[in-house]
Amino acid sequence: MSKYLLAHDLGTSGNKATLFTTDGILVDSCTYEYKTKFFNGNWAEQNPLHWWNAFCECNKKLLASREKKQVAAISFSGQMMGCVCVDAKGQPLRDAIIWADQRSVVQERAIKEKIDEAEFYSITGHRISCSYSVEKLMWIRENEPHIFAQTYKFLLPKDYIIQRLTGEFVTDYSDASGTNAFDIINLKWSDRIIDTAGLDNALFPEAYPSTHIVAEVSAAIAQESGLAVGTKVILGGGDGVCAAVGAASVDENTAYNYLGSSSWVAYTARKPVFDKDLRTFNWVHLVPGYYAPTGTMQAAANSFNFVKNKLFDGLALLENHKDLNVYQLINKEIEGSKPGAKGLLFLPYLLGERSPRWNPNARGAFIGLKMEHTKGDIIRSAVEGILMNLNMILEIFKRESHIKEMNIIGGMAQSDIILNILSDIYGMKVHKLNYLEEATSIGAAVAAGVGSGELKSFQEVNKFIWVDETISPDMENNRLYEKYKKVFDASYYALLDIYEDLNNLP
Repeated sequence: MSKYLLAHDLGTSGNKATLFTTDGILVDSCTYEYKTKFFNGNWAEQNPLHWWNAFCECNKKLLASREKKQVAAISFSGQMMGCVCVDAKGQPLRDAIIWADQRSVVQERAIKEKIDEAEFYSITGHRISCSYSVEKLMWIRENEPHIFAQTYKFLLPKDYIIQRLTGEFVTDYSDASGTNAFDIINLKWSDRIIDTAGLDNALFPEAYPSTHIVAEVSAAIAQESGLAVGTKVILGGGDGVCAAVGAASVDENTAYNYLGSSSWVAYTARKPVFDKDLRTFNWVHLVPGYYAPTGTMQAAANSFNFVKNKLFDGLALLENHKDLNVYQLINKEIEGSKPGAKGLLFLPYLLGERSPRWNPNARGAFIGLKMEHTKGDIIRSAVEGILMNLNMILEIFKRESHIKEMNIIGGMAQSDIILNILSDIYGMKVHKLNYLEEATSIGAAVAAGVGSGELKSFQEVNKFIWVDETISPDMENNRLYEKYKKVFDASYYALLDIYEDLNNLP
């Protein structure tokens, strides 16, 4: 009888539990949704008890008709950059402040006043930002002192589940590297940053490698959790880093591109990439001894879908094309437009921008519109703008590495024409993987396998995922796009003052 590896991906909209065999076969999955409270403009919170309920219910559903003892290990991929304050018994003292929350601007400013940002970046691998955990913990200290006074530890989302499951207050290096308080070179909490924030080291959980065996499930918790007594609990990692493993980026210079609502380019490296302009950031990899330099843009598929929804009425389009869905029809429109979309550029900054611009005031724009432009030109220019923006991140990494090919995952990778454009813009082969939406779950499953000894190394991810299709670039198109890239970049800088003026308008 096959042994199982159970992966839980604790995301923003819900928990997805996936059951794999140790041979890499996806057996079954279960998703349990929970709500996010969005309020006060840019605040975002979730109830940790809902995470635990989702975790238990998914276990029970997946294992109801299976032998629980065949689960060799369980591990986790979790939403990063959150803040869960718990007491000495592990009970949450308030709702968790999650990654999407932007309230801690005063705390961000306080850190910037006390430490040079370049020094901070050299320690943590990240910019100082209110998006991260330590600024959120500072906000609780300064605005909810009664909660802070009772706080025994702050935890990250997946680590709250692990604490409840095992009684241990722990985290892994990858998730810790998303807190704005972790020394990514020495793999420990940074005294320099914690002192700057005015916090106590005792508030921070012990950090270990992602393959660390935290404990085995005890009889006291087995029934409630839906797991068998003795099941090994492996730490796992932050979802952004689990995705690297699930995209088969486990060896030096292997790169991948996630094409989803937001999108990122990342690769596996022996050392962090400290960009002189602080445009990219660094996670500690799940694979020991490696890092995952990363650059994330805010609105990739979000930008594509915005333009698609404004231009294309799916029902009307389908009336005369019963054999095609709306995405197939849109792909045909894109294919009907030539590279460069007749000189039309799209700046994909509908939600401001992180990498490579780091400008929350940036705005989306079409530049070069002419009467002759078609719907196909407009949607093609949107795709090209998204991918040229991602290419700017790739170019930063190519100065530090020998990236020659790119693995592709995410929903936008379902479109062959988009992958063709991507290959042409990047000027390299791109590999569409067999699973486009399972990367984080696969990463957690492989961590469970390596940690429990069921898998020999992270390289055995190739049992789970492989190349489904390879697209090679048209180098004539690539030479054309090289010209467009320069104008694309110049267009952003030409509009910088306009962005500021728009932001100050009532």
